[in-house]
Amino acid sequence: MLLHIISYRPIALVFSIALCLLNHACSPKIANPPAQGFNAAASDAKAVAIADEVMAAMGGRQAWDATHYISWNFFGSRTLLWDKYTGQCRIEWKKRPLQVIVNVNTGKGKVAIGGVEQTQPDTLAKYLDMGKRAWINDSYWLLMPFKLKDSGVTLRYLGEAKTEKGAAADLLQMTFAGVGVTPDNKYHVWVDKQSRLVTQWAYFPKFTDEKPQFINPWNDYKRYCAILISGDRGRG
Repeated sequence: MLLHIISYRPIALVFSIALCLLNHACSPKIANPPAQGFNAAASDAKAVAIADEVMAAMGGRQAWDATHYISWNFFGSRTLLWDKYTGQCRIEWKKRPLQVIVNVNTGKGKVAIGGVEQTQPDTLAKYLDMGKRAWINDSYWLLMPFKLKDSGVTLRYLGEAKTEKGAAADLLQMTFAGVGVTPDNKYHVWVDKQSRLVTQWAYFPKFTDEKPQFINPWNDYKRYCAILISGDRGRG
């Protein structure tokens, strides 16, 4: 038996989620296994356990796996509709006449500029790569808490810490190897002691950097179908 749920509630300010469709199979609750390539050997057991608590607080792995489509507006610059099952993503830039449909798994797709479909191979390759890069960036800003155990990630526990608002949190460090378009990045992630939701992150362009380029909150959590998503990154 499959239950289809459609939600049209928007996220204000930073993101607006337009649609999500979930298929819930009648199956027992599942755990939160890491993605293939997650660096479990170099990750702290406590950090991994906290990542599992974050997944549970966001709605649980079963709900995340069952989420089929997600559509959002990235800071008013572009809109994305992502089919999480097939990898197809449609991206429309708001300030330029560019539309890209790219499969983020295969890199294949279609490109239209000014409403005209592009067929020249170099043009296709350029804009399909641009589309995939946009999806990598934009989906991370929206969905990072679901991706703490992604391929290439190493998690370290840095101890207890306070957010800029003074809330007690557990502090995680994320580093990367051989994934994405900026593998030298590093993030610090604050997980609230009570809610177990991510409430703040810090971005370091290089993992050797001692000071972050920015620190932003993760606010305004709302439920979309069966998962929680934050729609406010504060300043920036």
